[in-house]
Amino acid sequence: MPSDVEYSPVGEGLGMRDFWLYVWLRRAALIAAHVTGLGLTLTISLLSRPGTSLFSWHPLLMSVAYCLCLTEGILLFSAEGSPFCFKSRKCKIRLHWFCQALVLIASASGFGFMVASKNVSEIPHLVTWHSVLGVCTLAATVLQAACGVCLNFPKLLCLPSSLPKLKLYHATCGLVVYLLSTVTVVSAMFSDWFQATVKGVVWWVFLLLPFFPALVVMNQITSAYLPRKKISN
Repeated sequence: MPSDVEYSPVGEGLGMRDFWLYVWLRRAALIAAHVTGLGLTLTISLLSRPGTSLFSWHPLLMSVAYCLCLTEGILLFSAEGSPFCFKSRKCKIRLHWFCQALVLIASASGFGFMVASKNVSEIPHLVTWHSVLGVCTLAATVLQAACGVCLNFPKLLCLPSSLPKLKLYHATCGLVVYLLSTVTVVSAMFSDWFQATVKGVVWWVFLLLPFFPALVVMNQITSAYLPRKKISN
């Protein structure tokens, strides 16, 4: 027997004034997430003073990979706060691929500089939570990229899953990677290098900033892929 239940669209039940307030708040949050990601990248790049040592390239490349490229690669699918909101879906997917390729290149390079720096200084590897989380984040990033390849070429790879399920798996894995990268970035702020560079109230500001884009990304993904609220006719 068919059920007279349907899914309600976003904003259902809101008055026109409340609806537009909701839209503008979401748009302001998305713009703030763009600014936060770019600001963190630029600030960490300046603090690292690239070129002064092998290690100096590590925070620069990792911030470019995860604070900037990964954030923009996800937020570009938003219709409310993305600079590419007027582009077609096909164009957004290509830009997403480009951003994810930059994430892989920058993160792998940053990892290589860190390994080389520790080898030169004869410092043991994987002795801090940040280093362990960093390796896990890099591995998850590679797996997520492989998942994206499967999503783009399902027939070529003879995958049994349907395309909607693959999209859901890809989005879920992407959220996990982003949250994992956020925790890794936050853990870097407890390192000796960062605490020696940034102190006081500014350190607390830096500690909280990465969580804001993470909340925006989490809201975007869950709003797009989780079942919407059911209402009766």
